[in-house]
Amino acid sequence: MKGGVKLLTVCLCVATATVMMVQAEDPYFHHVWNVTYGTASPLGVPQQVILINGQFPGPNINSTSNNNIIINVFNNLDEPFLLTWNGIQHRKNSWQDGTAGTMCPIPPGQNFTYHFQPKDQIGSYFYYPTTAMHRAAGAFGGLRVNSRLLIPVPYADPEDDYTVLINDWYTKSHTQLKKFLDSGRTLGRPDGILINGKSGKTDGSDKPLFTLKPGKTYRVRICNVGLKASLNFRIQNHKMKLVEMEGSHVLQNDYDSLDIHVGQCFGVIVTANQEPKDYYMVASTRFLKKPLTTTGLLRYEGGKGPASSQLPAAPVGWAWSLNQFRSFRWNLTASAARPNPQGSYHYGKINITRTIKLVNTQGKVDGKLRYALSGVSHTDPETPLKLAEYFGVTDKVFKYDSISDNPNPDQIKTIKIEPNVLNITHRTFIEVVFENHEKSVQSWHLDGYSFFAVAVEPGTWTPEKRKNYNLLDAVSRHTVQVFPKCWAAILLTFDNCGMWNIRSENSERRYLGQQLYASVLSPEKSLRDEYNMPESSLQCGLVKGKPKINPYAGA
Repeated sequence: MKGGVKLLTVCLCVATATVMMVQAEDPYFHHVWNVTYGTASPLGVPQQVILINGQFPGPNINSTSNNNIIINVFNNLDEPFLLTWNGIQHRKNSWQDGTAGTMCPIPPGQNFTYHFQPKDQIGSYFYYPTTAMHRAAGAFGGLRVNSRLLIPVPYADPEDDYTVLINDWYTKSHTQLKKFLDSGRTLGRPDGILINGKSGKTDGSDKPLFTLKPGKTYRVRICNVGLKASLNFRIQNHKMKLVEMEGSHVLQNDYDSLDIHVGQCFGVIVTANQEPKDYYMVASTRFLKKPLTTTGLLRYEGGKGPASSQLPAAPVGWAWSLNQFRSFRWNLTASAARPNPQGSYHYGKINITRTIKLVNTQGKVDGKLRYALSGVSHTDPETPLKLAEYFGVTDKVFKYDSISDNPNPDQIKTIKIEPNVLNITHRTFIEVVFENHEKSVQSWHLDGYSFFAVAVEPGTWTPEKRKNYNLLDAVSRHTVQVFPKCWAAILLTFDNCGMWNIRSENSERRYLGQQLYASVLSPEKSLRDEYNMPESSLQCGLVKGKPKINPYAGA
């Protein structure tokens, strides 16, 4: 090991029987990001936003499997700041995950250098800030992980590769939105929808976001980077061939529109096979009484004629969205980041060792709104959970397993505010059930892993419902939606040591406690399982100023 990155050792044997050792390392890509406040008018009203290197949204990261990504982040805000890399698994390295449970935030006027690898990963992801309500002001961007050249992909090379970030947006500042939540009220209805930081006018004055050559195909990565709204995405007169979802190749079906819930990313192929002129991309809210809609312009190279003002209609109701979810299937024969087929991993034949049911609820504590999982509303202690574990001060910071694996109605009637941490045994195969008794759609994300989303169904979960699981070709992904009065089940092996966030991707719910952490410890404290804390890591809370330690040994 060197710097937490494996070295490839190659032996070259020549006629003289001498052996030369050549070491080759995965390539490094360095970035310097300056995070600042700025002014922009995404919905036509000037407001404060958060810029990265002067950009809103932030710069897209274009990488390849196993690349070393080095990002030196300078925090020029007046508040602590952190970024998370949504969907990047950080194998053995939760030190780079960018959540309050794993890292100290970057203080104002200081910097921190992230170093991570999309190890054995491909696909479409994004990054965003996890501190305060900074996500409501920007500092989000696309994160693309391409396949290595020697690994075949199940579609022809596209002419180009575009990232489309869609999100709901508020004209109130992130500080005002935070005050709303701190005072015990919700964020309310968004003010509009953005596509790549802009809201279309549809009056002929819009500039094209992308240009297409007639007859060519394009890879389009669509991510919902918003705060709370599920969004439907569609393109006038064009089908979208779904090819990838959150790091997995999927069976390639054509769709007129796609429901993309908060935190999710879909990769599609679009063919420029229509009359050469302008066309609108359309993003609109789902499940709101009065939908919000915006557009972004596509222009055919050499095309003549404006886009039609008649926009394609969005679907209605959540049953449509549930049926679309059921149409998504893992491509068993395609190679992902490695040359072996995705389907060579037979997850459906592994015995479940533990079932954890997480029930989302809301209520009031001391007169203020809180959201909870199985009766506990998470709060972040001053000392990050991972640092408390690492330095041996857990007993002063949090307790493990404060919630039941199978909570009864009495346990979820009242809400307690405390750190919510599950103790997960390394390499166990676990079933997690998200149960939604509420009237709104939930979207759940797990850091550090991908999981198999084997079922989403109406009603209440019971063990008998396992007979309805897709145990063959459920998509391996990191985010799953749960519709009103429904449940979702996921399966995964917890083989990645670290402290990993399970969170609602609805920002107001996450901020007000609807999240928890899964602690997966190395039983042997071995470097085979987890890296030691990097020398550059920030220390805060009870461990501020403590000498660095290296408890993990071996390789």
